[in-house]
Amino acid sequence: MIKRTLYFGQAAYLSLRDGQLLVRLPDEEGSRSIPIEDIGVLILDHQQISITHGLMNALEAHKCALITCSASHMPSGLFLPLDAHSLQSERFQTQIEATLPLKKQLWQQTVRMKIQNQARVLEEVYAQPQANMLAWVKQVRSGDPDNLEARAAAYYWANLFPSLPKFTREREESAPNALLNYGYALLRAVVARSLVSVGLLPTLGIHHHNRYNAYCLADDIMEPYRPYVDKFVQEIYEREYPESLTKDIKHRLLTIMEQDVVIDGITHPLSIATSITASSLVRCFEGSSKQIDYPVL
Repeated sequence: MIKRTLYFGQAAYLSLRDGQLLVRLPDEEGSRSIPIEDIGVLILDHQQISITHGLMNALEAHKCALITCSASHMPSGLFLPLDAHSLQSERFQTQIEATLPLKKQLWQQTVRMKIQNQARVLEEVYAQPQANMLAWVKQVRSGDPDNLEARAAAYYWANLFPSLPKFTREREESAPNALLNYGYALLRAVVARSLVSVGLLPTLGIHHHNRYNAYCLADDIMEPYRPYVDKFVQEIYEREYPESLTKDIKHRLLTIMEQDVVIDGITHPLSIATSITASSLVRCFEGSSKQIDYPVL
C-alpha cells in the first residue's frame, strides 16, 4: 500500500478521532480527516502547529515518520517508533553481529549502485554516456578503500548543474543546495522508517560511524536513492532558476517519494522500494542473501 506524505505549513491543530487524523485550521470552520493507516510521513513546518499525544501514539503504532521543522523551515527532528517489528530483538542481534567483511561487501554494493545511478543522471543531462563514472563502478572494491565514492562525487557535482559550473555541494540555504538538503531530509526519514519497520536499528551503520548521528544506517542505505532527489532538483533548477526553497517547491519535492523506481525489473513507488531494500538488508544480516536490492535509474 502506498503511504501518503503530508505537509503542514500553516497554523493547525492536529488530533485523533476514530482512527483518523483530524485537522482544524484557525481561519476555517469545521475540520477534515485523513485515515492514519494512509500516512507514511507527516511534516510539521509551522511554529504554531499543535499535535496531541494521542495522535502521536497512533502515528507511532502505524509506523509513521514524524518530521518537525525549525524556525528556518528546514527539517530538524525525526520521530520514529521504538518497537516496530515483532522480531526486533533478534534482528538487532544479527545486525550487531554482522562481520566486518560482510559490511565492507555491502558498502561496496552500495557505492557501486550510487555511482551507477549518478552516471545515469548525468547521461540524461548531457545525452551521452559517462564512461569514466561507469569505469569507476567496476573499480569499487570491498569497503571502497580507494574512496571512489568521493572521486565520483567530485566529478558529479561539478557537472550536475550546467548553469552553475562552479557549483559545490554545501549545507547553505540558497538554491539549489537548499532544495537538495530538503529532499535528502525527506528521503532520510522514509529510509529510516523502512529500516525500523523491518526491525533494524537505524543507528548502527554498515559504513557511516558517528557518535552524534542516530541514523548512520539510514545514511548508508539512502546513498543509491540520492540521485533520484538530485535528478528532480536538477530539472527544477535548470528550468526555473529559483533563488530559494519556496513552499511550492517543498510540495513538489514531496512527490519524489511517490515516483516510480525499478528494482529487479519491477516498478515500485520509491517509498515502497525503500522497504524492499530494507528487507533485503535483513536477509544479508541473517546470511540468507549476499545482495542488497537497490533501485536502478
